[in-house]
Amino acid sequence: MNVHKMFESRGGRRLLMVTAMFAGIVVLTGCESQADTQAGAEQGPPPPQVSVAQVLVEDVELWDAFTGRIEAVETVDLRPRVSGYIESVNYTEGEKVEKGDVLFVIDPRPYRAELERAEAELQRARARAELARSEAARAEALGQSRSISREELDQRRSAAATAEADILAAQAIAETARLNMEFTEVRAPISGRAGRALVTSGNLVSEATPLTSIVALDRVHVHFHSDERAYLHYDALARNGGQFSLRDGGVPVRVGLASDEDYPYRGEVDFIDNRLDADTGTILTRAVLDNGEGRFAPGMYARVQLLAGSAEGTLLIDDKAVLTDQDRKYVYVVDEGRAMRRDVQLGRMVDGLRVVTAGLEPSDQVVVNGAQRIFFPGMPVAAESVDMRGSGAASGEYAAVR
Repeated sequence: MNVHKMFESRGGRRLLMVTAMFAGIVVLTGCESQADTQAGAEQGPPPPQVSVAQVLVEDVELWDAFTGRIEAVETVDLRPRVSGYIESVNYTEGEKVEKGDVLFVIDPRPYRAELERAEAELQRARARAELARSEAARAEALGQSRSISREELDQRRSAAATAEADILAAQAIAETARLNMEFTEVRAPISGRAGRALVTSGNLVSEATPLTSIVALDRVHVHFHSDERAYLHYDALARNGGQFSLRDGGVPVRVGLASDEDYPYRGEVDFIDNRLDADTGTILTRAVLDNGEGRFAPGMYARVQLLAGSAEGTLLIDDKAVLTDQDRKYVYVVDEGRAMRRDVQLGRMVDGLRVVTAGLEPSDQVVVNGAQRIFFPGMPVAAESVDMRGSGAASGEYAAVR
């Protein structure tokens, strides 16, 4: 019994020693983990990565943006000049035709018969006139010897004059018949693209019947409406001796179609209306474009830029760098490794870059990517320099860099 108690007391002490050892290890581990956490908290997260670009300073041309429609310079709704039955249609619908091409033929037989009758009447009138001239000449000779009366001499003279007038009338009738004969061939009055044939062979047509339409495509017009403010702006430029005058024409325009991201086509203003529309407060302006490649078709939607002036030493930044705080616009600039807020005043777009009229200096480094990682002004950042124009800017809509 004493031996058994002795072993029990030894086992209990051993268990207490093992328990105390494990407790010490747990306490030491907890202390080390808490120390590591406190050290990490004191060190903090690394500063966020941002891309910065230096403000660009360039001379720019300023453009006003409008929307318009492509229209043909020349449009013809083709109609016959004589009535009759269509004998043939001599063109392919939708294809180009040249001036003078025969597009429709009207049955010429009635007009040929009328022409032959008119020419025969002309020959008859000439024969009568020849006889009247001969009789008048004989009467003149007899009148000198007083062999005929004065009254008969006057009658012969009058008959000769009437015969000459009959020739002129017959010539006019014959010329009309000849024109009607020519008009049985309906020709293209201009070169361009012909539309679909509105009548086919065998149909009766008159002078009021539309046959087809032709639009000239070597040049096209762009019609667009500018508002009253823009009109006054251009008028002021012209009055102040500027180089822009819509009335005189020649103001450059740039045009982009619905499938274009930029404005690849060039033209110039050639007409502005003589009054503003009181209902819309706009005035019609027209520009002309070369269409040698046949790219434009009448009725197309067009985006138009009209040259509005130029500016030197303009500050430009990527529009993605601009942030909004209620009614204020601002950007972040990096100064000595910290992001500082700058309130800015903005102008129009310049080929994907935004004009800054106030708030920045040419030497400023503007955050163009990663601004969403900046939570407060003065926050440390890790800045990487990029090119302002190569930072992902889209093509511009309102101006161009010269």
